[in-house]
Amino acid sequence: MSPALRAQASALLLAAWIGAALITVAVVAPGAFEVLPSRTMAGAMVGRVLPTVFILGMVISILVAALARDSRSGKADRRVAAAAVVTAIACGISQFTITPRLARLRAEIGGPIDALRVDDARRVAFGMLHGYNVAGLGVAMLGAVVCLGFLFSSLRPRA
Repeated sequence: MSPALRAQASALLLAAWIGAALITVAVVAPGAFEVLPSRTMAGAMVGRVLPTVFILGMVISILVAALARDSRSGKADRRVAAAAVVTAIACGISQFTITPRLARLRAEIGGPIDALRVDDARRVAFGMLHGYNVAGLGVAMLGAVVCLGFLFSSLRPRA
C-alpha cells in the first residue's frame, strides 16, 4: 500500500471516530439527560455508548499507528504514530481503568447518585471518576485531531 493511500485510509478512520465521539458528547449524552425521566437512566444509556467509542478509538488508533510506522517515510510518520498512541492510551485508560471503577461505585451505591448527600465520599468519588473519564475522552479526541492534522499535512502536495 502506498504511503498516500495509508495516510488517506488513516485520515478517514480517524475522522469517522472523531465524528462518533463528537456525536456522543454533543448530542447523545446531553439528549439522554434531557429527555429520559431520570439521571440514572440517562447515565446508564450513555454508559452503554461510551465503551464502543473507547474501544473503537483504541482499535483505530492502533491501526493508524501501525500504518504510520510501516511507512518509514520520516518524521511526519513518527508524529502520526505518537499522536495515535496517545489516543489509544487515553481510550484504554478510560475504558479499562476508570469505567470499571465507576461501575463498581455505582453498584456499591445501589441507587441514584443524586440521592446521596453532596458531601458523601461515594458521590465525591463518583464525580471525580466521571471527570477523569470525560478528560480521558477529551485527551483521546485531542490526540486524534492532532494526528489528523499530521496526516493532512503529509498529504499536502510538496512544491
